[in-house]
Amino acid sequence: MIDRRAAAGRLLRAATSGGPPVTYALIALCCAVFVISPLSGLVPVRGGADALLAAQAGYFERWGVIPSELWDGSAHALLTPFTALFVHGSWLHLLGNVLFLYVFGAMAEERMGHTEFALFYLGCGYLALLAYAAAHATSDQTLVGASGAISAVLGAFLYLFPRARVTSVFPFLLFLPLRFPAWVVLIFWFVLQWLAAEGAGSGPGVAYLAHVVGFATGFCYAWGRYRRGTGGPRVKSSATATEGETQP
Repeated sequence: MIDRRAAAGRLLRAATSGGPPVTYALIALCCAVFVISPLSGLVPVRGGADALLAAQAGYFERWGVIPSELWDGSAHALLTPFTALFVHGSWLHLLGNVLFLYVFGAMAEERMGHTEFALFYLGCGYLALLAYAAAHATSDQTLVGASGAISAVLGAFLYLFPRARVTSVFPFLLFLPLRFPAWVVLIFWFVLQWLAAEGAGSGPGVAYLAHVVGFATGFCYAWGRYRRGTGGPRVKSSATATEGETQP
């Protein structure tokens, strides 16, 4: 069993060695891609509002997942579940995703290792978007965002650090920053996503199904890879995630 001092020591070594490079690189890439996109409002587009809307639509179509086109076998379509992981529709969409990645990604990366974490993030994100596209195979609505991959990170975190505590902000608690066990926050988040997915059955919209699939895939991967007797025991200490706040 890994005790509290051992877990804290590993996190301290990671912090003093420059932090989790893959997590920071993913955050930086998501932010950079958004800033140079027509969605950020920072890149001038000639032609007024109509030209801006056309540029945004073209941007989504080029880099996002279009379920009805994903199965045509073209190389571009098959790559879009990767490119879509770095495209976001608004500042709020971007900030919400990178906040969750910042809080939960560092400890998951430290536990998995840099290369494995990068492959895990991309692979689970791809599968989450693929599952959504399969469930809405005739849809022409574009799907973008890192939510599926970040959901996988949350699922893996729940298995690897079941007793960690994080600072969370819940609307029904008057937005007061309170500390909760990570498993309480993550299970609450997962239930919300599941209920939202059930209520969105009339057609594609927010990709709650991708969130659910990503979370389940991440949890199952961590269970299969790190359960006792395979990749080593999960961390059962009350390690604390102090990088930021979560907002389900």
